[in-house]
Amino acid sequence: MSTARVTWVGGPVVRARPEAPFAMREAVRVGDLGLLGEVVRLEAGEIVVQVYEETTGLAPGATVEGSGAPLAVRLSPGLLGGTFDGLLRPLHLGDDPFVRPGAPAGATPPLAFTPTVRPGERLVAGHPFGEVAVGGRTVPALAPPRVAGEVVRVAAARAYQDDATVCTVRADAGDEVEVSLAHPWPVREPRPVAARLVADAPLITGQRIIDTFLPVARGASAAIPGGFGTGKTVMLESLAKGCDADVIVYVGCGERGNELAGLLAELPELEDPQSGRPLMERSVIIANTSNMPVAAREASIYTGVTVAEYFRDMGLSVAVMADSTSRWAEALREVSGRLGELPGEAGYPAYLSSRLADFYERAARVRTLAGTEGSVTLLGAVSPPSGDMEEPVVVHTRRYVRAVWVLDTERAHARFYPAIHPLTSYSEEAERLAPWWQAHGQPHWEQVRTRMLTLLEEERRLARMARILGAEALPPAQRLILVEARLVNEALLRQSAFSPVDGRCPPARQAAMVRVVARFLDLAEEALECGVEPETITALESYRRLLRMGEEVVGEAAFATLEEAVEQDFTRLGCPAGHGGGGEGGR
Repeated sequence: MSTARVTWVGGPVVRARPEAPFAMREAVRVGDLGLLGEVVRLEAGEIVVQVYEETTGLAPGATVEGSGAPLAVRLSPGLLGGTFDGLLRPLHLGDDPFVRPGAPAGATPPLAFTPTVRPGERLVAGHPFGEVAVGGRTVPALAPPRVAGEVVRVAAARAYQDDATVCTVRADAGDEVEVSLAHPWPVREPRPVAARLVADAPLITGQRIIDTFLPVARGASAAIPGGFGTGKTVMLESLAKGCDADVIVYVGCGERGNELAGLLAELPELEDPQSGRPLMERSVIIANTSNMPVAAREASIYTGVTVAEYFRDMGLSVAVMADSTSRWAEALREVSGRLGELPGEAGYPAYLSSRLADFYERAARVRTLAGTEGSVTLLGAVSPPSGDMEEPVVVHTRRYVRAVWVLDTERAHARFYPAIHPLTSYSEEAERLAPWWQAHGQPHWEQVRTRMLTLLEEERRLARMARILGAEALPPAQRLILVEARLVNEALLRQSAFSPVDGRCPPARQAAMVRVVARFLDLAEEALECGVEPETITALESYRRLLRMGEEVVGEAAFATLEEAVEQDFTRLGCPAGHGGGGEGGR
């Protein structure tokens, strides 16, 4: 074991004189308390250590002990349903909720294990050797990706601590390797896979403006930039509660403690729409709040995605919510300054872009070593100062994500939720995901989506003119555009996060709502050609019902009835229904 002596302490940065060689990125223990750190620089006769815990009281002369291995976390099926700090150490609610400095990760509660292999069989690296019951479901117990060989012994079916040996494997070299339900993995190293696959199915979030207009693929990445008060945290929490991923990993990176406290209080009370059980049972919370050591924020992002890759390797779909990557970048900047590195744009280190790439490139849909299919979808909030969308973190993040959902300050102040601006946001996944929507109730999804976004763009062009001249001074065709854009905004893009009916909108309901709105647009444009004034169209009862359908219309039959009412209203105007595009977006 390599050792060194501390010579200088500056916040989370420690310099030490080594007495034996250390390796770059080697995990170390510092001082009598054994504070966890990582070697970040090697110099002649000196090492520089980034310490992930509070260094108050640390003094020159303290011992630094190397581990001989990179910074790693213990991965176990028992992580499901737990709350951890940025180094994956359990946070216990109770009389002493704080983590003792230098504390190891420790084992999770006993897990019910059932073996699926027998002595004499060959265990392939990354393949399951048993099953574990946890959180109301059964998940595979995976062999570490670097362990393979003949099974010598396997434990009987019963409950075990996750650090207990349950399987012994004779490796090809002849050595016997003990395998437990948990194994360590370096947080900065992506876990190996058999193949990366094309991401061709959407992650269903339950938010219409995302799923229908700005979709993200399962196994891709998206960013949510927005200024203060635009609802980034509320958005991520809504996505965590409503998306159709098998496992949710929520990383609170540098956020306010009261926000995470609210999330922790609410998740156990929410019902999982997939299983009917508590939503917390398929969630992992990594809480690294603003009052925790700043250096640990930098590690928490990698910890979260490493946990996600572990459950991905079980053949599960995992969604990671990182709130927020700006706080993580600020931690990079603070530690970089203490290291004396030359600052780049806005004071961030020159390697900011590459670190963002390291994180977002770990999103993928893959074929695992075990032959199953799994995915990791990364959703990261970005908090640019003063809402500046040209700020370095936002600019570099855009390079590595496939979708950007910009939260608009004006919409947020108008209490429009979600406050995602449909025109400044974008998704590069739409064309690839069109076949999926065509097979799930929206045969003309791409055309309708393009038509409605074009309509919103035309409305933005006319809005300034309408404010100056008054809407009544515009020609009928332009007034109709304002009417149609309001319908798209209010009926499709606005959605109440607190509504039991509209809080989460599944694909079938989204398809029905889009179909009815598209049919109304077709008939409204036909009515205009027949000489009907836009103000007459807005007076229709069906128009008012469409504006409220998110809260009031439930069930496929109810949408069919509403569509019939739309056609009857236009028939009474003297414009026979049936000549429009039928929701195909053909106009």
